[in-house]
Amino acid sequence: MKKIAVDGEKMALVLWILLLLAIVILNGMVGDWGRLAGGPDNLVRFFFQSLWPPDMSVLEPQTYPVCTAQPIFDFTCSTAWKGVIETLKIAFVATVFGMVVTLPLSIMASRNLSPRWISYPTRFLISACRSLPALIWAIFLVILVGLGPLAGVLAMTIYTVGYLGKLQYESIEGLTKTPLDAANAIGLSRWEVAVNVVIPEAANDLISHSIFMFEYNFRSGTVIGIVGAGGIGYYIDLYLRFLQYDKVFAYLIIIYIVVLIIDFISIYARSFFTEEEYLATPNWRDVFIPSWTRN
Repeated sequence: MKKIAVDGEKMALVLWILLLLAIVILNGMVGDWGRLAGGPDNLVRFFFQSLWPPDMSVLEPQTYPVCTAQPIFDFTCSTAWKGVIETLKIAFVATVFGMVVTLPLSIMASRNLSPRWISYPTRFLISACRSLPALIWAIFLVILVGLGPLAGVLAMTIYTVGYLGKLQYESIEGLTKTPLDAANAIGLSRWEVAVNVVIPEAANDLISHSIFMFEYNFRSGTVIGIVGAGGIGYYIDLYLRFLQYDKVFAYLIIIYIVVLIIDFISIYARSFFTEEEYLATPNWRDVFIPSWTRN
């Protein structure tokens, strides 16, 4: 397929048209914009009356069971720590399972590697896994296997197959034809081409997508716990039911900090699989304080 060159001015015109169209559609859906008049005041009042200051007692050890950790590490007996660790475990296991299932499916779904009678049914399967968000899968699986982290792992594994599968087969289809033509010319089978040519050529994208999927699964794991699938979402839902918003806000702060740490680790990990030597090695200062604020 011939690639189409993108003109900058035409692209800008298309974006403006899409923006105007979106504004028109939004105006048709909202109708009464007067409802926004008291929004800022309500938000400020809610923030200072219900959220601030955050109740960091969520980091204190639980009274039962009795904490056996050393005093300096007694935060490991808190609901916040247990919830974060369980969410990380769910996200990690689901990502690994999803990667194992997704790689062969992505190869089967790639049109440059498989015939249409294989690629399109495989794409339909991947799309089916992606058609529902992880939260809805978690609801079904809680009914199927009961409350707990197993439902969360299965829900996020299914969604990982759908989400990661699409990213990976598009990366595989984006490979240049030269190495594929050379492999076919020497008589390699489809799976030999996949193992010896496709996976090494697309390794950077495949690994980058997998690391991103782990980040996504952790953020998703903070939500699926609300329906009883384990993780920190369970505690967030518990305090929401009792209207203890200051504790919920404390959990949100902890989640934000963990997401920042995961983001930094993923940036560092992806730096081993990219060839852009002009990119500086990331550091903590760049993560928390943008460079433009230090000028």
